[in-house]
Parts: sequence; C-alpha cells; structure tokens
Amino acid sequence: MMKKLLAIALIAGSANIAMADQDVGCGLGSMVWAGQSGPLFKAFAATTNGTFGNQTFGITTGTLGCQSNGAITSRARLSMFTGSNIEHLARDMSVGQGESLNVLADLMGVKSADKAHFFQATKTNFGTIFAPENESAGQILAALEKVMAADATLAPYAKA
Repeated sequence: MMKKLLAIALIAGSANIAMADQDVGCGLGSMVWAGQSGPLFKAFAATTNGTFGNQTFGITTGTLGCQSNGAITSRARLSMFTGSNIEHLARDMSVGQGESLNVLADLMGVKSADKAHFFQATKTNFGTIFAPENESAGQILAALEKVMAADATLAPYAKA
C-alpha cells in the first residue's frame, strides 16, 4: 500500500498538477481522492494530507497540486478554519454562541459591537446555512455570506 501511495505521489509530483481542493488543500490526499465528492472523501483527502505530512513537501517543491509561490489569503484561512471546524460551527450556530463561532466572526472581520447580531443571525438562519445541499465548507460559507449580505448590519462583512 505504501509503495502505491509513493508511486502516485511521484507521478503526480512530476506532473505538477494543480488540482488542490479548496477545502482540503493540496497534497497527496488531494491527488489520490481527486474526482471524488462528498464529505467522506474530503475527510479522506484531508486525513491523507495530514497523516503523511506531504503538504509541506508539495508547497516547498511546487508539486502535489501545491504552489510554492502562493500567499495565504484571508479567504483561504476562512475556508481552512470552516472545513476543520464544521461540526463545532454547526453546533455553535444552532445555539447562537460558542468559541468556534466567535473565531469565525473574527476571521470574517465582524466587529465586537456586531458579534451578538452575527450570532443571532446564524442561529435564525441555521437551516439555510447548513442546508442539506451545502456539503462543503465553501458551500456553507457561501450560504452564510448570502445571509449576511441580506442583513443591513452584516452586509459590510459579506464577501459574496
């Protein structure tokens, strides 16, 4: 099994394919599970990327779907945080409070004076944000930003 994974990494690395999934990042897991969809395969890709520690190698060498000259954007941090904390965010949004929701608000630039309103909006619109068709962190963030864009207080924070 390890030889197969190494062979895939070498083939993918030499081709320098830029197919990194926005939710799970670049690395061997993104290459092995490329083309698969749904949260289970995203979890497999993220676990593979993390277990083998190959993202650092990919970023350094510009292989495995990684770019060595890219910059981490706030949108990337937001997506990474959401993807890694999706269950905590769901719980926090469902009750309108919590540590993960507070960190999300910080990453989105929500001012302290508007956080209570943001928390209540996520609670009120939980069914829209975590609708069954919203499987990925990107889809959940897009739904959240639509909710925010429709709210006069939160619209300035929406990037949608």
